[in-house]
Amino acid sequence: MNNHVNITFLGGAKTVTGSKYLIEAFNTSILIDCGLFQGLKDLRLLNWQPLPIDVASIQTILLTHGHLDHVGYLPRLIKQGFKGTIIGTAPTLAIAEIILKDSAKINEEEAKKANAENYTKHNPALPFYTQKEVEQIVAKFEVQTQDKWININNHISYRFNYNGHIIGSTFIELDIDGKRFVFSGDIGRTNDYLLSDPKRPDNADYLFIESTYGDKLHPKEAIEEKLTDIIKQTINDRGNLIIPSFAVERLQMLMFILFKLYQKNKIPNIPIFVDSPMGNNVLEVFKKFPKWHKLSASDYEAMCNHINIITSYADTWKTIDDPRSKIIIAGSGMVTGGRVLTYLQQLIDHDNTTILLVGYQAEGTRGRLLKEGTHEVKFYGKYYPVKAKVKHIDSLSAHADQSGLLDWLSVIKNTPKAIYLVHGEATAQQAFHVKLKTVYGWDSYCPALNEVIKIKL
Repeated sequence: MNNHVNITFLGGAKTVTGSKYLIEAFNTSILIDCGLFQGLKDLRLLNWQPLPIDVASIQTILLTHGHLDHVGYLPRLIKQGFKGTIIGTAPTLAIAEIILKDSAKINEEEAKKANAENYTKHNPALPFYTQKEVEQIVAKFEVQTQDKWININNHISYRFNYNGHIIGSTFIELDIDGKRFVFSGDIGRTNDYLLSDPKRPDNADYLFIESTYGDKLHPKEAIEEKLTDIIKQTINDRGNLIIPSFAVERLQMLMFILFKLYQKNKIPNIPIFVDSPMGNNVLEVFKKFPKWHKLSASDYEAMCNHINIITSYADTWKTIDDPRSKIIIAGSGMVTGGRVLTYLQQLIDHDNTTILLVGYQAEGTRGRLLKEGTHEVKFYGKYYPVKAKVKHIDSLSAHADQSGLLDWLSVIKNTPKAIYLVHGEATAQQAFHVKLKTVYGWDSYCPALNEVIKIKL
């Protein structure tokens, strides 16, 4: 096997979730990312299956960034015999720890609730993983810096490179016996409110590139004007504006934009509540790693002082009962779980409620159903009619669009020997495949789940 590299696509294949890619070469097994499948039930059920590989043989896991669809499967490896090391940048590992602890807590609470209220087919319902398993996996975390080549052995080295998207996020270069393997992770956008522009690879023999928005260009929306109009309409309606938000990056970006709108006198001093324990913890990561973002210390403090940060579940109910018009930002961004469900359960059937969706809504999620105009949504085993107005701002996505992806590739000097499109739905991948051929003359391939590709060095 010494002159071969085996790549197994264990996730992120023809779907935007569950990213995990196994690289086997020179008697070494490396996993790039270890994400959770989200969205469609068929995909979610895959999470409960053990990986179809020898997990105990994985020596190293390299993480591109801390989102759940890139780290959320890690605790499941404990029972499958994983004894290796998990490596990422300092902010990535801080975010991953926050997200995994939150995920375990939610899993344990939902299993307990399902058993108590008997809305489960399983007897008993079990948490996907426990907080103890998260502690065991976090103990294997090892921080590595960006922009530095690190040797795994005499034949393999890796390097993390700044990639925008979320705090700590990187793309990963692997050098295997002189051949360059590039794993894009999730590519961020240029001119971001909080983050610097992504770096770009200048060389790639084998390229594994995300294709989330491979078929789309982000609309040129006047974000601040649109938000201002929605907020003024909410005040006129004497209602509530509920913004489901990802706790990492999106929530902090929304806080910053709303704070700036107030500072510029574009919106009145409407109460803003942020209800996301995980989002609060992520704010601390921003404070701890100032070199990884553009937010100044003074803006950070002023923003946090302007906004009501909810810390207890009791305050969630006080906020719901508060008769004033208000803005509520709560997780999760695709309405798959978290505190936002409590707000929607109580307020989605009020016609003076506005729900604002501000990010990618994966197939099979409540967020996607709401965006597509569903008349009812199921929470905790019961259906609720949707009388609220549903609006969306697509241009707040943290992913590069088709143009951004093409630009990210624009400084690669050589023609890659192979390009694999990952982390995208089939229609997006097909469109991006055609675009790559048209713009660069490059062929690409969309691997299937659990497909193994053998590359001869």
